[in-house]
Amino acid sequence: MSQIRGVNRRVFLRGVGVGLAMPAFSSLPVAPWVRPALAAADGSAGRPVRAAFVYFPNGVNVDRWRVRGLERDFELSESLEPLAPFREALQIFSGLEHRNGFAGPDGAGDHARASSTFLTGARPRKTSGADIHLGVSVDQTAAQHLGHLTRFPSLELSCDGARKSGDCDSGYSCAYQFNISWRSETTPVAAESNPRLAFERLFGAGSAQERAQNLAQRQALQKSLLDFVSEDTKKLNAQLGRNDQRKLDEYLTSIRELERRIERVEKFDVASVPEFDLPEGIPGTYPDHIRVMFDILTIAFQTDSTRIGTFLLAHDGSNRNFPDLNISEGHHDLSHHDNNPEKLEKIAKITRFYVEQLGYFLDRLQNTEDGEGQNLLDNSMVLYGSGLADPNRHDHSHLPVLLAGRGGGQLTPGRHVDVGNSVPMSNLYVSMLNKLGVPATEFGDSTGPLEGV
Repeated sequence: MSQIRGVNRRVFLRGVGVGLAMPAFSSLPVAPWVRPALAAADGSAGRPVRAAFVYFPNGVNVDRWRVRGLERDFELSESLEPLAPFREALQIFSGLEHRNGFAGPDGAGDHARASSTFLTGARPRKTSGADIHLGVSVDQTAAQHLGHLTRFPSLELSCDGARKSGDCDSGYSCAYQFNISWRSETTPVAAESNPRLAFERLFGAGSAQERAQNLAQRQALQKSLLDFVSEDTKKLNAQLGRNDQRKLDEYLTSIRELERRIERVEKFDVASVPEFDLPEGIPGTYPDHIRVMFDILTIAFQTDSTRIGTFLLAHDGSNRNFPDLNISEGHHDLSHHDNNPEKLEKIAKITRFYVEQLGYFLDRLQNTEDGEGQNLLDNSMVLYGSGLADPNRHDHSHLPVLLAGRGGGQLTPGRHVDVGNSVPMSNLYVSMLNKLGVPATEFGDSTGPLEGV
């Protein structure tokens, strides 16, 4: 038996082992006794602003990434060409750095520092033991302020297996390299790499036993999660206006398609990754894996299940190869290019591949309604970047970073912003936190907010 629960134009269908969050429907009445679930972070009546932080590994071919022109008079570089449909929603930054990524007295370990500093701006303690120490990441800082407004304070996704211990890079713990989200100075937040488990977390309800039983029953009967709330879905549909009925149909179709994609990938062999064995249920191709995880994050934002998400496409130092690009060498091996033209060409292809996946996510956001005349991209901030620029030099300055979305009208996109030299990337995070409604004046190694974002 399921149960319809309404919260300020949002509906939650609950059954045994199933909890199906719905997008907002304008034709549903607002319950006067319920605290508004759609209040913006600053307490206004606007749509909530979401923030996603997406990391790609091993830097870029700098010449192919570099953008020519400033402010609105710029040309997308070859690496960024796949984002042409979203040009007016982009801010591309030049000049940001993570000074705590550089070696200093710590010596080697730039890949561990690239991943770990990216969202923290903090210097990791060099240890491969249990005494890891870093800093709270920007996503978790936001989640600590906003997490009470949603079912999940934050959502952490990855295409890598989780690691919290061991020596991964020149005396640095694997915890630094495989986790970009940190709840405290000593506690990384493990990301989920299995699409099925991420899906069940998002749409499961009740006890762990109830969720497991419901999944087993669905798989045995070859049924959809939607079958377990179908009766209440019909009741809900009868209460909606015509536009919201269309919205409901599109949403349910997207859920079922996501289920089918997960079911399909579960039938194929696990993708081969040189560093470790991925858990059962990982899609057989890397692009499929990335895109199904982006779909899950999109639905989490659409249903206001969370407003904060991180996605580690691959850890820095990843030596994954790319057979779909006819690249048999490992990414990390190629990153030590020594200015070899063939290696640089392959690095450019890999960079463009990752940018294409970002384009898929931005397209999903742009085509997902979020209020009258608005979409999720209008009301999101999507930070995309790497902790290295030129990987051959292990350069943590002039990082390849962009910010997509309009942040609920608070951002000024459609431009290339050169901030100068040696400007802490943490300054950008202070500005992002402020636009999320978090009253931050400092973060990591910041020197103040990045003005005019």
